[in-house]
Amino acid sequence: MVREVRRVGAYGVCEDAGRVLLARGSAGCPYPGVWQLPGGGVEHAEHPARAVVREFAEETGLTVEVTRLRAVLADVASFSEDDVAVHTDRLVFDVVARGGELRPEPAGGSDDVAWFTPAEAAGVPLMPFTAELLGLPVSPLPGLPRSLPVEQAALPHPDRRLRFGAYGLVTDPAGRVLLTMIADGYPGAGRWHLPGGGTDHGEQPVAALLRELVEEGGQLGRVVELIGVDNLHNPAALGPEGRPLDWHGVRVIYRVAVDAPTEARVTELAGGSTARAAWFTPEQLAGLPLTEIAAKVVPRP
Repeated sequence: MVREVRRVGAYGVCEDAGRVLLARGSAGCPYPGVWQLPGGGVEHAEHPARAVVREFAEETGLTVEVTRLRAVLADVASFSEDDVAVHTDRLVFDVVARGGELRPEPAGGSDDVAWFTPAEAAGVPLMPFTAELLGLPVSPLPGLPRSLPVEQAALPHPDRRLRFGAYGLVTDPAGRVLLTMIADGYPGAGRWHLPGGGTDHGEQPVAALLRELVEEGGQLGRVVELIGVDNLHNPAALGPEGRPLDWHGVRVIYRVAVDAPTEARVTELAGGSTARAAWFTPEQLAGLPLTEIAAKVVPRP
């Protein structure tokens, strides 16, 4: 039976005079000889923006500053020797180099780093997500080892949870905001929350958000733009399972438009995390008990 594994990675687009910096996978990584945007796995409790700064320093020797979140995408890779299917949620940031000296990380994930024009990058093997971000054709990777490094193939810590979710600041043409109330038994119960939730294995963030919008609010929406990413770490979260867990949530937030709003209603099966849904005018938002992530993006009068 294939075991499903979830990972979150943070990567950076660092440009200079029409060129982008890429790193080549070393023999010790899952994709040796393949070039990609510098970056790597987000550590437990680590904010993705901090992760890309750390990974850049380790892989390239450069100190970088994050300027914005450019894109979020997901992919699944199968490793037959381990009977593992790895779903990786990849957050891609724009970064600017502020110092350091360019060099590879032979003992780690990259054995070479170099600047490429788009035409030059098209002539080397690229990770599919990197090709997509550079606007280049996505080609299948050549034959590669189908085994993961030991640390990536290991079972997750039994008392830790990583959850990747997609949420929306959802509005209609009248300027109302759609919110959902968290059900009893879940962290934040009774507070109003952004529509959205965890993504499924193999699911893209935008597709997950639009699915959740139907399940939690009964609305059909369209994603307008990516707003940013929120990082949640609760070392003693207590959920429906009834025992504390060291919880790490990475939550991307989009602006979503509902062009033809209907009465808000929960359509997911009973017993879910959403108790009810409602539309609110800007005036009605004042004094409303909001979750932390909702309070960051919902406009208040």
